[in-house]
Amino acid sequence: MSRQDETIITKGMQNYIDINNKYLEKRKDYIQDVVKKWKFDTIAVHGLYSVTDAIDDYQGAIIEPIFMTSSQAYRDSDEMAAALAYKIPTWCYSRIANPSTYYYEWTLALLEGYGFDGETSCCSTSSGMSAIMTAVHPFLTVKGKSGHVRNIVATAQCYGGTFQQFSVRLMEEQNIECRWVKNAADISEWASLIDKNTRLLYGELPSNPQLGFFDIKEVADLAHSHNLPLICDSTVATPALLRPICHGADIVVQSATKTLSSGGFGIAGAIIARKNLTANIEDEQLKADFSLHVKYLQNRDFGPNLHPMQAVMTLNDMRTLRSKVDMLSRNTMKVAQYLESHPCIESVQYLGLPSHPLHDLANKYMWLVDAEHDELYGKPTNRYGHLMSFCVKGGVEKTHKFFDGLQRIWRATDIGRIKSVATIPAISTHQQQGVNGRALACIPANMVRLCVGGEHPEDVIADIDQALAKAR
Repeated sequence: MSRQDETIITKGMQNYIDINNKYLEKRKDYIQDVVKKWKFDTIAVHGLYSVTDAIDDYQGAIIEPIFMTSSQAYRDSDEMAAALAYKIPTWCYSRIANPSTYYYEWTLALLEGYGFDGETSCCSTSSGMSAIMTAVHPFLTVKGKSGHVRNIVATAQCYGGTFQQFSVRLMEEQNIECRWVKNAADISEWASLIDKNTRLLYGELPSNPQLGFFDIKEVADLAHSHNLPLICDSTVATPALLRPICHGADIVVQSATKTLSSGGFGIAGAIIARKNLTANIEDEQLKADFSLHVKYLQNRDFGPNLHPMQAVMTLNDMRTLRSKVDMLSRNTMKVAQYLESHPCIESVQYLGLPSHPLHDLANKYMWLVDAEHDELYGKPTNRYGHLMSFCVKGGVEKTHKFFDGLQRIWRATDIGRIKSVATIPAISTHQQQGVNGRALACIPANMVRLCVGGEHPEDVIADIDQALAKAR
């Protein structure tokens, strides 16, 4: 890893390297021989924190300890030198790593890689936006040849913050072109936007708030045919419903603030990458283990680190991910079906509805993980997540009256909470895109985004019904 590879290895350093190599090999065997054989729920509950770890190192603590400290001490100069050259596992400084963030990362890497034959790794970040920055930045650092502008190809239907990061932070400030895909389900549109200066393909699915979707395998195959990586934002689905790496994607970004945690106690993000990913840049270490590379080098310098307290709180919320996402999905389906037949509603965007134009495509990819092993289902079962949108008849004024009339559903910009939350994207999450940007992303002024929580769906429906009555 650049300067670290020039380090002169002393005899004492080599001793520490040998000891830690044995540890890493033992952990690799544990993952392959034990953890990879577990079901999804067991991985979510335990991750790589074992009874042996607890008893040998942490006085038998059942839950992963929170390491509220900024740095690590070393036994001697040889161990310090080996650690700071990244020759052995280290948490030299919590801006780079910390045992609490390691447990969070290991678990999420296993969940996103569930069912994948290869290896995955994870780098935690302080937010979903920092995860996106961490994921795309390394592919954009080398300038295009012959004065050509570097570019990325991305879905126009995406979170408003992503749109701003690409259109303002990249395009306006760094002269890196973002070529927007309007219809992500059309593979020919993706193909038409790629040229010799394209560095990556990026897609959000299901998209927030429009519920856009695309064929992951088709887009991944297209990316790889041009020696490019595919990066997917899978925040809404989580690995409980969709694992893009299993379908060919190279990198997944997560705003763990949202569905992964749902508790609402803080902000967290992550990137999860398959090892030996595809890219048209000359950096073999980056391609071999992208997550570790950006952790030790890029993020060391930029500093988008995750606080250890937040890492463990997010990890604790993730333990019941599958059952939680199943419940939220079932609740949302009932609300969507109610709204679809309501006379005051113009349209409903939810992938679970057969009327949605992308319903069949979503059926191909969105499955409740391990439903076939669940005594409640006993067979593969489609689920579509907690996010939906709908358009209120009568335009902006009636939409605002409805929104202001909600009593139990919270008016806020968050998603994926255990409590139902609604917003009007045109005045909140996607306001800064402007009229033209929202038109490009298919976000009308009368669209309401609703994330259904864990309440009984009849109570959510009752609140919507009384608010719609006020707007008539």
